[in-house]
Amino acid sequence: MALLFLAVIGLFTAFAAPAMSASQLPSYLEKVQPDELFQGADRFGDPEGEPPIAPVYRGGDLLGYVFLNSDFTNSTGYSGKPIHIAVGIDTAGVVRGIKLIDHHEPIVLIGIPQAKVVAALNSIIGKDLGRVAAGEERPPQVEIVSGATVTVLVMGDSVIRSAVKLIRSGRLNPASAGGVKKQPDVKTLDLTKTEVSDWQTLLGDGSVRSLRLTVGEVSKAFNDAGQPDAASHPETTTPEDRFIELYVAPVSVPSIGKTLLGDAAFERLQSRLQPGQSAVLVAGDGAYSFKGSGYVRGGIFDRIELLQDGQGLRFRDRYHTRIAALAPADAPALKEIALFVVAPEYTFDVTEPWELQLLAQRSSTGARDKAVIPFNLGYSLPSQYVKVTKSVVPSAATEAPTVKTLQALDEQPLWISIWNLNRVNIGITAAALLVLTAIFFFQDWLVKRPVLFAWVRNSYLVFTLVWLGWYANAQLSVVNVLTFTNALITNFSWEFFLAAPLIFILWASVAAGLLFWGRGPFCGWLCPFGALQELLSNIAKRLKVPQVKLPWGLHERLWPIKYIIFLGLFGLSFYSISYAEMAAEVEPFKTAIILKFVRDWPFVVFAGALLVASLFIERFYCRYLCPLGAALAIPGRIRMFEWLKRYPECGSPCQRCAKECPVQSIHPEGQINVNECIYCMHCQELYHDDHRCPHMIQVRLKREKFMALSTPESRGEKPPKTVVTHNGKPIERA
Repeated sequence: MALLFLAVIGLFTAFAAPAMSASQLPSYLEKVQPDELFQGADRFGDPEGEPPIAPVYRGGDLLGYVFLNSDFTNSTGYSGKPIHIAVGIDTAGVVRGIKLIDHHEPIVLIGIPQAKVVAALNSIIGKDLGRVAAGEERPPQVEIVSGATVTVLVMGDSVIRSAVKLIRSGRLNPASAGGVKKQPDVKTLDLTKTEVSDWQTLLGDGSVRSLRLTVGEVSKAFNDAGQPDAASHPETTTPEDRFIELYVAPVSVPSIGKTLLGDAAFERLQSRLQPGQSAVLVAGDGAYSFKGSGYVRGGIFDRIELLQDGQGLRFRDRYHTRIAALAPADAPALKEIALFVVAPEYTFDVTEPWELQLLAQRSSTGARDKAVIPFNLGYSLPSQYVKVTKSVVPSAATEAPTVKTLQALDEQPLWISIWNLNRVNIGITAAALLVLTAIFFFQDWLVKRPVLFAWVRNSYLVFTLVWLGWYANAQLSVVNVLTFTNALITNFSWEFFLAAPLIFILWASVAAGLLFWGRGPFCGWLCPFGALQELLSNIAKRLKVPQVKLPWGLHERLWPIKYIIFLGLFGLSFYSISYAEMAAEVEPFKTAIILKFVRDWPFVVFAGALLVASLFIERFYCRYLCPLGAALAIPGRIRMFEWLKRYPECGSPCQRCAKECPVQSIHPEGQINVNECIYCMHCQELYHDDHRCPHMIQVRLKREKFMALSTPESRGEKPPKTVVTHNGKPIERA
């Protein structure tokens, strides 16, 4: 152990590097294309200021700026490392693009597809954070991705906070400094513009926007998003083939609508629209259908979505009209043309920028669901259709109180917001921990009632698996141990650990439990994967599946494997926490609990093999392979109490507890190895059972003999006469 400690210190000294303080924006800009952040952008300017921001241009026009979220605010993720995101923001404070550049999040590196996380993060695109900085709106919330809640919330929060901080600095627009922002001009649709033109004119002036993709480009996008299975299932065998040629235009704008639909069809459309309601024409051609082959009447068009200000709208059948052909003579013949009326309950302003998101779907052998990747087609209504009314600039005096109010709101730490969102889950978890504490403190009363105790234990295991594991995703992992250790020696922050409330509460309870009971409370009661193994083992025993009991000598030599695995991961984490997190896939927790087996087949096969092994050897993984169990066993030796009772005869000569221990944690000599004990309390059931425990059997027999010797017949005396009354007079009977 001393040599191991010196080796770990050596690794730390050699590889632990201080956190970088200089901005990485210049180097990261090489990984981003300007048009990924701003539509039509063609170049970045030189970074300027501190923290640096870089202007983004289209030709000679300034479109906005790009900055790194990590330069302006804390962006530490679940891995304990910063998440670097390039954010494109225009001078008015509207987010125009987001690019996830660099991260070390284990759930995204191996597990949840990065495309899902990026899609959730993209809900911020189009949000006017200038209004947030001015106190006119609350900060927007990103969509939650199950299994990656902390990662997504940290990403979204860091983008919003960094953008608001930049806006208030006045570097985007001097008028927005301190949160006092010039009110935007009022834009309305100019209904007097009704001129009819042709297809080429509309295409040339931006009235009709298009998106063109080849099969090869889509395959590359799936590869870049970590979906190689989907990339290997192209629509055609030739990469240069047209995947889709997609066109979109708002036909509720009179000039555009009359040109594309014709006068008669436009008049019919106008009669259907409510005041202020819009309609959008979508047309496409190529190997991919934007309507989708699975579309049925009465359903939803699940391959396209209208996006504006971070809000999305899926079109439904009742708002859809099929168009046979476009009216202009020079319009191309397209395979699919659809007219969609924007639902009245969806707030949509045709004069403001919006997007049509195309979801490219492909089958994937690694998951039950299809792989999906989004492509966005941005649209801004040309200025000739818009009427602009100048607004009055508000005084700083009227804005200041609102700004102060907002600053108090959005400066609240992220972890507090997360705890507020999880009040119900926190309450249920706290109640479950109180119940478990009561089970431990009143264990003697419970184990004396084996039927009741079996019901309580199995019910708790089901709760741990179904609610704590599959629903709440509160599965502790050795990754938590590695991350905590890494944070202690680099840049420790409580906010990072508080960002996952259920994980934090469980770790706090496990730490307290180590003082009383060792690793048993977690491994035996609070680990969802351990619960899954034990429940499957119980079912196997009921089905008469033969159980394998390893010889004690072999069993004892297999114990150290999990300690070797843990120490290897621990040492590797000092070199690279990312490598250690990937190596921690020796834990099947992510596959079986967090992702519920929806994962690439090698991970599913590995987790399935461990569960199959548990059908024959109860808790096979817990006994021999679990690095988290090893990590908890080491500090568990400092426990202050011995709650498991033993008799002097235990081990010599009696071997019953040792033979019946489900995980073979009792030595033949009789002592319990608390490093391996999962605190199932089976030995305590035997301890109090006067029909199975030899010691208690002797106690029961002595008690029965004593009771028998205490009767009058045993002393040779006549039994007392029984007195019976009749009409109030005693009658003696022998």
